[in-house]
Amino acid sequence: MPRPLRPRHISGALPLLAAIAAPPATAATEETQAWITESLTIAATPADSISLDLSQRFRRDSSNGEQQTARILLDHRIANGLQIGGGFAFFHSGPEQELRLFQQATVTRGIFLARTRIEQRFFDTADGASWRLRQRVQASLPLGSPKAPVLIAAAELFFHLNRARPGDKTGVAAMRQQIGLRQPLGRSLDAQLLYMRQQSVRGGAPDAVVHVPWLTLNWKI
Repeated sequence: MPRPLRPRHISGALPLLAAIAAPPATAATEETQAWITESLTIAATPADSISLDLSQRFRRDSSNGEQQTARILLDHRIANGLQIGGGFAFFHSGPEQELRLFQQATVTRGIFLARTRIEQRFFDTADGASWRLRQRVQASLPLGSPKAPVLIAAAELFFHLNRARPGDKTGVAAMRQQIGLRQPLGRSLDAQLLYMRQQSVRGGAPDAVVHVPWLTLNWKI
């Protein structure tokens, strides 16, 4: 039987949740998109898992139109609370296609998770690879019994590490804040509904802000 959540976990999570949920200053350009993801996680061995996911992103024509994604990830647990992994992904939209390789390390402790990911992004509109660093922190706060919803709050920073095209800039590229609920639907199936605010830094131009309701279905076998 799972032990009840200790009060210190809740008190420690509240400052992080408040910081993640607080919106940054309003940027000049904003739009709304909708994302849907279907995810499958397979426990290959006690220490290894394989994740497959597909995603549909409904976007305006001014944001390069609708996008479809496919991703494969292999994670290996090397110690209690520490995983390393990597994989590749394909992103398809009308104006350009992207093939992405990535490597990551994930640390979990209680309700908290921190993930560091390095990506090599290959666009059909660029000759070389664009390197990007992503740093994510997340809190998953159970709201009751194992069948009750789990509150999810996360923040992520994106950093461009090089210039693959003449117009590219290095440094902070984007910021994401997410908050929502994950609801178990069965022993191996759950649904997650998040609100995500993504702010892309565009240098001399006004930042672009995107508001995204994001539905994910997760199946674990």
